[in-house]
Amino acid sequence: MINVHHLENSRSQRVLWLLEELGVEYAIVPYRRDPKTMLAPPELRRVHPLGKSPVITDGDITVAESGAIVEYLVEQYDRGVLAPPRGSEARRRWTYWLHYAEGSAMPPLLLSLVMSRIAAGPMPFLVRPVAKAISGKVMASFVEPQLRTHLDFIEGELGRHEWFAGDAFSAADIQMSFPVEAFAARGGLDPSRPKLWGWLERIHARPAYRRAIEKGGPYALIR
Repeated sequence: MINVHHLENSRSQRVLWLLEELGVEYAIVPYRRDPKTMLAPPELRRVHPLGKSPVITDGDITVAESGAIVEYLVEQYDRGVLAPPRGSEARRRWTYWLHYAEGSAMPPLLLSLVMSRIAAGPMPFLVRPVAKAISGKVMASFVEPQLRTHLDFIEGELGRHEWFAGDAFSAADIQMSFPVEAFAARGGLDPSRPKLWGWLERIHARPAYRRAIEKGGPYALIR
């Protein structure tokens, strides 16, 4: 039995979705964020030393990191549906998006979240204008241009293919769901980018996606 150590409103939601698409039986071990820090609870360290989600256990095997989990589950349980054939152009695209999601797309989104918290967080009165000015400058000069660059890039890629790896839905779309959801929550994604917005609507309509939400609980990314 696969156990998904599932932190609310986190990357582990897409692991539930992947398992639903695969039709594999699994159990959810739920964790709630600290209401003040919004961090994962210390109990997760009992599963993996970093204490972060997602983590899965499959028998005596423990796998952490979203991309590694996706590759493991596809390798073990897929029947040629969620990964293109090895050596194909679609497989190269599949591998690229599997790594792009966390390696390139998420860093500016995380920095945007950090800068917004600096600007809005508690601090001495005299320090507040300085902190707001610094965070505003970082956002305007670096973060926001990076977010637009990534959105433009992804929009262009989806103009070439309906799905990330090509013309068929795959695990690359599941892996890319978290950064795209984050772009919609706080990164400037809206219907003005119709290819990407349409892709988001298509994944939300998938029965397996909806089942994962039902089982994993309400899903709203931190702003």
